Amino acid sequence: MSHYKMLDGNAAAVEAMKMARVKVISAYPITPQSSISEKLSDLVDAGELDAKYIRVESEHTAMSCAVGAQLTGVRAATATSSVGLALMHEILNVASGCRVPIVMPVVNRSLASPWSLWCDHQDSMAERDSGWLQFYCENVQDVFDTLLCAYRIAEDRRVQTPVMVCLDGFFLSHSMQKVLLPEQDEVDGFLEEYIPKNAYLNPADPMVINDLTPTDEITEMKFQQAVGFAQAKVVAGEVFADFEKEFGRHKGVVEGYRAEDADAIIITQGSMSGTAKYVVDKLREGGQKVGAVKIVMFRPFPHEALRQACGSVKKIAVLDRTAGLGAQGTPLWLETKAALDGDVDVRSYVGGLAGRDISPMTIQKVFEDLHQEAPCDEVNWIDCKDDPMHLREVPLHV
Repeated sequence: MSHYKMLDGNAAAVEAMKMARVKVISAYPITPQSSISEKLSDLVDAGELDAKYIRVESEHTAMSCAVGAQLTGVRAATATSSVGLALMHEILNVASGCRVPIVMPVVNRSLASPWSLWCDHQDSMAERDSGWLQFYCENVQDVFDTLLCAYRIAEDRRVQTPVMVCLDGFFLSHSMQKVLLPEQDEVDGFLEEYIPKNAYLNPADPMVINDLTPTDEITEMKFQQAVGFAQAKVVAGEVFADFEKEFGRHKGVVEGYRAEDADAIIITQGSMSGTAKYVVDKLREGGQKVGAVKIVMFRPFPHEALRQACGSVKKIAVLDRTAGLGAQGTPLWLETKAALDGDVDVRSYVGGLAGRDISPMTIQKVFEDLHQEAPCDEVNWIDCKDDPMHLREVPLHV
């Protein structure tokens, strides 16, 4: 029978990996992900998790070991954050190119420089084209639920693609919340034992993996990956429906909130989505017809589901925890703009960088700006201080 437990986001991720019966763990600690590595180590040491724990010297090696281990036919576990994810970059592409369906929690944290330990989405957004599926979590229950679903989605024969399950550093990783956990036999019924369906390592049946490939094959292999991404949208819908039937909690690749009759919508990802819902309720009490849409699956981007969730709304704000420097707008805005009709006023907002709180006041300010009559093509740094160019200004003495 299911039971409640107080967990932070990292502990919820550990519970999901434990119940998924991972067999090899190669995780390197980095703030704010470190407690995932530590808790997994404790479980192995105590005999509560039947797995091999490999002490690695870096995140690059952690992902290398995970790829090798999973190719032998077991679920491998690792996790990372920020510059650790950046150090994995080379092997992230190996995992996706070899179609190794690893599931990895990514505890979102800003990339250097300036040096920061706190949350934004620059780390995972920097890897949005490395061939991994990406899901973003709103709360701690979401972390547990999404990880369980991610194994099913990644390992489906139609997908065979690794997954990042992204949770906001400190806002979720270290936030204690009440989580409903199933029993192990319930998870075993939902998530079958892992069986490799594509490339594998077996001395009795030798196979060359990740060899130097001539130009007359690579385009077709990349096309195969693209088909896997396209199928992931279908499979995610199926898995989420099965999850709701089994555990009673609804999940979707896109989730709308009071958006059906809204005149204006804010689109969010991650933990800020709860704040957006709160502000929507408050503004609705004051007579404003506003709504919110949460993007759960960022890769592959759910264009069709987003169009359906937004309906005929003509004013849409996209609030991103990453700057998207050098582009016309932020990564989430670019995808949203491409998905919607050209006559929709879609505005790009940057907020919450490096752990700056996205407060109800920030969300309300976005809605106030969105209701201004003239559309704005410039990125709006919604929580930037009034005179940012004077920050750390140093006089030049000649």
